[in-house]
Amino acid sequence: MSHILIAEDHAPISSFVESGLQAAGYQTSVVTDGATAYLMASAGGFDLVILDIGLPELDGFEVLRRLREVGCGVPVIILTARDSVMDTVAGLEGGASDYVTKPFQFAELLARVRLRLREHNSHPVNPAHVLEGAGLTLDLRSRRVRVDGEDIDLTAREFSLIEVFVMHPEQVLSREQLLGHVWGMDFDPGSNVVEVCVRTVRRKIGAERIETVRGMGYRLRDLG
Repeated sequence: MSHILIAEDHAPISSFVESGLQAAGYQTSVVTDGATAYLMASAGGFDLVILDIGLPELDGFEVLRRLREVGCGVPVIILTARDSVMDTVAGLEGGASDYVTKPFQFAELLARVRLRLREHNSHPVNPAHVLEGAGLTLDLRSRRVRVDGEDIDLTAREFSLIEVFVMHPEQVLSREQLLGHVWGMDFDPGSNVVEVCVRTVRRKIGAERIETVRGMGYRLRDLG
């Protein structure tokens, strides 16, 4: 049974989320401040964290920053009443797996929880939490990538994109599949977020590693 940490200081919301998750078959723990959320999440034992941004003591952004800084790779879904693009981007670039804006329907939150847990649990069992492929080495705890033995700097979104490619070696992944795996939400059909991210990642890991398959999508090539 997956164990989910709910970090939310507004009792009606935390109770609502906890009841729904328990009814869906999950084990839950609730904390009401950022300091406690950080201590519990960093200690391990949780499969996912639902993290409110407006927590006392430490806000959600700081909790997330500290978790990623110490190499804690647990999936984090941000709950926020803020609807500005900058806050959303800050959370995602800071290492959040997904976000839900208040007010929200529980069905939406549950769908995102299931998606993130499925992705997290699909990683091969590896005591070092390392994925390798096509000359790339990904540390899932520290969220770091090495290319041919050299460290490169990536945003959280870029890391997630490479992670999906490495987990599906030599497989053609469509734009829609990448949106679902990496962004986890519906985007405007006219959005070019996938193309922009692929272009940026190519510059960092070598353009030849990600092949465009015309009319189908993209594929990670093993250059070895």
